[in-house]
Amino acid sequence: MEANNAGIQWLVLSFEELTNHQLYALLQLRSEVFVVEQQCIFLDMDDVDQHCHHVLGYDDQKLVACTRLVPPDVVYPGMPSIGRVVTSPSARGKKLGRRLMEVSIDQVHSMYGNMIIKIGAQLYLEEFYASLGFVRCGDVYDEDGIDHIPMTLSVV
Repeated sequence: MEANNAGIQWLVLSFEELTNHQLYALLQLRSEVFVVEQQCIFLDMDDVDQHCHHVLGYDDQKLVACTRLVPPDVVYPGMPSIGRVVTSPSARGKKLGRRLMEVSIDQVHSMYGNMIIKIGAQLYLEEFYASLGFVRCGDVYDEDGIDHIPMTLSVV
């Protein structure tokens, strides 16, 4: 899938379809935000990426946003997931995170049908995900030193 929305070019690629440059850019962006900005020391390469499709958002050939679309049964039994949701600090304040999630949700439903989507959201982003229709479905838990909550998006 390739689309252009408000100057952002969106690509959805399987792990095998990613070029070396695309893979490097997405790992670099995730490291910039999760490890450096959020000061969270964790092993990002967790053997899940290889099973996923990746949503990449480019602004003038620079990767500014990405997610990974996780098939059912890889992380959550019977449910697909959207993970590693990240926008570049240089691209914030433009509602890019919302558009990234809308594209990701549409792609999950396109690939896996109208299944419930489960995510592990950082607690401080609960309102953001709730505004997209996600509902908390469990207690706060610690993941790599950051409070998270499980949330699901049901099909209407």
